[in-house]
Amino acid sequence: MAGSQPTASSAAVRLADRSVLVTGAYGFVGGWLVRALVEGGARVTVLRRSARPGCVLTLHGTEEHVAVYDGDVVDGDCIGRAMREQRVDSVLHLAATSTVGAADSAPLQTFESNVRGTWVLLEECRRQHVRWVVVASSEHAYGPAERLPLSEGAALRPPRPYEASKAAADIIARSYWAGYGLPVATTRFGNVYGGGDQNRSRLVPGTVAALLDGRKPLIRSDGSPQRDFLHVRDAVAAYLALVVALEAGAARGEAFNAGGGEPHRVLDVVTALCQLSDTGIEPDVQGSGTPPGEIHRQWLDSSKLHALTGWQPGVDLSDGLAETLRWYREHPLSLAS
Repeated sequence: MAGSQPTASSAAVRLADRSVLVTGAYGFVGGWLVRALVEGGARVTVLRRSARPGCVLTLHGTEEHVAVYDGDVVDGDCIGRAMREQRVDSVLHLAATSTVGAADSAPLQTFESNVRGTWVLLEECRRQHVRWVVVASSEHAYGPAERLPLSEGAALRPPRPYEASKAAADIIARSYWAGYGLPVATTRFGNVYGGGDQNRSRLVPGTVAALLDGRKPLIRSDGSPQRDFLHVRDAVAAYLALVVALEAGAARGEAFNAGGGEPHRVLDVVTALCQLSDTGIEPDVQGSGTPPGEIHRQWLDSSKLHALTGWQPGVDLSDGLAETLRWYREHPLSLAS
């Protein structure tokens, strides 16, 4: 399978006869992924915890093409009913409390959603003998590391509740392959960015929101921390590449990184957005060093996924930031307070 970049059409061949449940479909990455699945010919079922006008899935006009069930990922009865009624045979699990600050301020809720929600879903998948499951973990599951870039063999050393919840979900998911033969893979992606992310606490949408409001974007550090940025279209392509691998009987019980290929300083990313905005606004650097509790430098080794599937990031950061800024200018209400 190595040697060629996976395409939407290659995944579509395997999706055309699939009934796929997507949790977290009303989130940023989930919305883009649902669109790709629908375009690939899959029959898609999603869970809707609450109405969220302006979410990515709605903006892309795909909601009319999916089966929507009102319920939460911790509700096994709802999940089971949706899977039976829609004859779900494949699952992409992205639902989670994903904002680090909010997660750490409410650890019980975070563990309920991210950990219990994962095993509740996996139990339904096991009972109904689905073909495969992909569970979204996170680069945050690694915690601080001395050696970079991080490979999948690095130890998971989560320092705080959010990171611990993602590490626990990751381990639990992969145990279902070893323990029960459930074909499952987990993903550990870098900082995904692109049009449609409404979370202003994240660097890119927060910076864009400030620029569109005519404000200086705030940097809480000295700008030196480095992160691995992955465009949302590359993230979706990585998910589809894993789908192809799972359909072929590979990738089971394994974790896979996907990142942009190199780390970038926070200050450089914010400065690039300021320049692209052509507003004359400059960053407001108010911090010193790295904020308490945050990792100074993180960068992923994506060679395992590339070797198996041929996937590699295709969107250069500068091009991706320009595209992202254009997207928000065309959808000004998406970042409304």
